[in-house]
Amino acid sequence: MKMTFRWFGSKDDTVTLDQIRQIPGITGVVGMLTDIPAGEVWSEERIRELVVEVNSYGLELEVIESVNVHEDIKLGLSTRDKYIENYKKTLKNLSKYGIKVVCYNFMPVFDWTRTDLAKELEDGSTVLSYEQKLIEEMDPDKLVEDIQGGSKGLSLPGWEPERLKKLKELFQLYRDVDEDQLFENLRYFLERIIPTAEECDIKMAIHPDDPPWTIFGLPRIVTNKENLGRILKLVDSPYNGLTLCSGCLGANPNNDIADMIRTFGDRIHFAHVRNIKIHPNGDFDESSHLSSDGSLDIFEIMKAYHDIGFKGYIRPDHGRMIWGEDARPGYGLYDRALGIAYLNGLWEAIDKMKRGV
Repeated sequence: MKMTFRWFGSKDDTVTLDQIRQIPGITGVVGMLTDIPAGEVWSEERIRELVVEVNSYGLELEVIESVNVHEDIKLGLSTRDKYIENYKKTLKNLSKYGIKVVCYNFMPVFDWTRTDLAKELEDGSTVLSYEQKLIEEMDPDKLVEDIQGGSKGLSLPGWEPERLKKLKELFQLYRDVDEDQLFENLRYFLERIIPTAEECDIKMAIHPDDPPWTIFGLPRIVTNKENLGRILKLVDSPYNGLTLCSGCLGANPNNDIADMIRTFGDRIHFAHVRNIKIHPNGDFDESSHLSSDGSLDIFEIMKAYHDIGFKGYIRPDHGRMIWGEDARPGYGLYDRALGIAYLNGLWEAIDKMKRGV
């Protein structure tokens, strides 16, 4: 496996490349261009600048998270072909600079959803948290306001203000889009994108919905084992693959993450490993990566990756805010670095146990 760390760029991240390269076992960063709106082409010049900057610190940049999918594609509007062509151009540009995996999602309107970006735990750390009752009682506009208010002045991918200004219009457009229609819109996208991905040798890796259930009546389809299998069959190519996020899918206790890893095997191109603490009513808090701090068995998850001979990219995903750090919610340095140390420790132990060392 290749251990990576998500980085939002020198102008949009409190964490520096110099700090990242000091994390034991790190191979590279997962990057993106946060200021380019969904649907626009990523220019060669901007991609080159990003890659050169990362490489100058001895780090690789082989994964992009994310090249966001324009809402017109998800909606299946007549304008989608223009944005699909732009997406193809971006893939071609990325391929010229060594990009091997592109993570993306197909969540309508909202990206990841939380009701608190800084819930304080007993130990004084703060975490991202989700309460279903608050969602049920909340107006979508209030959710947008709360999320943007907790951003600490940093961009939050999936919560772009210019797009969400049209919130009511977007909800109206989705009123006739159910899960089956969303699957068809995803099929249309993949049938046109995957041949370009094959040509460019870039693996497409769809990210699960976070959380994996409907929000405000909007359809969500990347939610469970059955649907993941259905998505892979829409275009049966190794370039149509998955970002398997344990924290997203694991919010539903019916989702067996280790089983999914063993089932989908080499169609998993990117692994997000994190833990969450699920409460009896289904609400959840994010937690440290340690198995005993949450509801997921991180040892079993890492063992499943080892069992399939996973050689793809992995990152520790979200972390708590600890030791007084002030950073983008979920994306500080300290707890994610601890997460990497824990995941690397598990991997080494599993490897030596199997080899009888």
